[in-house]
Amino acid sequence: MKTDEIQQLAPLFKDKRVLITGGTGSFGHEFLRFLEPFDCREIRIFSRDELKQEQMRIDLGSDQVRFYIGDVRDRASVDSAMHGVDYVFHAAALKQVPSCEFFPMQAVATNIQGSNNVVESAIASGVSRLVCLSTDKAVYPLNAMGMTKALMEKVTQAAARRTGDNGTVLCSVRYGNVMYSRGSVIPLFIKQIREGKPLTLTVPEMTRFLLPLPMAINLVGFAFLHGRQGDLFIRKAPACTVGVLAEALLRMFKSDAGVKVIGMRHGEKLYETLATREELFNSEDMGDYYRSRMDNRDLNYGKYFTEGNAQEVDYDDYTSHNTERLDVDQVEQLLLTLPGVVAELKAVGRL
Repeated sequence: MKTDEIQQLAPLFKDKRVLITGGTGSFGHEFLRFLEPFDCREIRIFSRDELKQEQMRIDLGSDQVRFYIGDVRDRASVDSAMHGVDYVFHAAALKQVPSCEFFPMQAVATNIQGSNNVVESAIASGVSRLVCLSTDKAVYPLNAMGMTKALMEKVTQAAARRTGDNGTVLCSVRYGNVMYSRGSVIPLFIKQIREGKPLTLTVPEMTRFLLPLPMAINLVGFAFLHGRQGDLFIRKAPACTVGVLAEALLRMFKSDAGVKVIGMRHGEKLYETLATREELFNSEDMGDYYRSRMDNRDLNYGKYFTEGNAQEVDYDDYTSHNTERLDVDQVEQLLLTLPGVVAELKAVGRL
């Protein structure tokens, strides 16, 4: 975010209570650092994993951060954590594609019903602003995880239409793969390199967006600052092929482990889409971001049957195949901005 936008955020967070659902994950840790200079009255971490909460409590040693055990599936526990909160950042989700494929109803319970609990609780509690975190997999969803996150977006926008301009402001953000986040491919590749095993590639030509975690955090801050009722914010990002990513890591670690192609896994796509052409047609280009306005039509569709807009056909989807494509050198430079990768390189004497 720009310096002036950071300065605009400071008075908004001062003396406010903030709730982060799923706050013990990669996003929660980084977002706490983002909030640190803003002098919040209280930051609440809501999750169901008591071990991670205990580890986080010990690491932070902060009286400002409070921990709430609960599950977004349980409305009562959400209500308890929501009481007196000013702002909510909803990151709790089942995110692993294969797990959601094999247990789709678990994804439904957390990503749809759980998100609805958070949205409805925020509205009932008089929360000022709620930002929900979504994923590129919600666009043209092929897998259960993407389908449930797509419905999370719809749940949020449906509540936004109902709430209107005088209630809780509900908006969402959508971004691609966060580099070096828990369960992502970069830590897996580094582990395989350190064990002397070949890197397991699904399809080398597969492309993925590349987004360092601080850029994802900035997107959330940008949406919080600029979001209007029902808005969806999309972070533009470069991409590379999985083969290029593997080559960059092998070169950085000076490894000759090679690669092993294992083929597509359950629910995977050859490329990811961050925004459809229909969304882009209804979007505002804000530099590094798109603001996609929600469809605010009512149920009276008759008046739309005879009207259209030919301009829509001039737009293309925004995908990891047609965004800026990074080569091996550029991916290396991006990887060197990640503290986790730097620490691993130092541990094996490559930095």
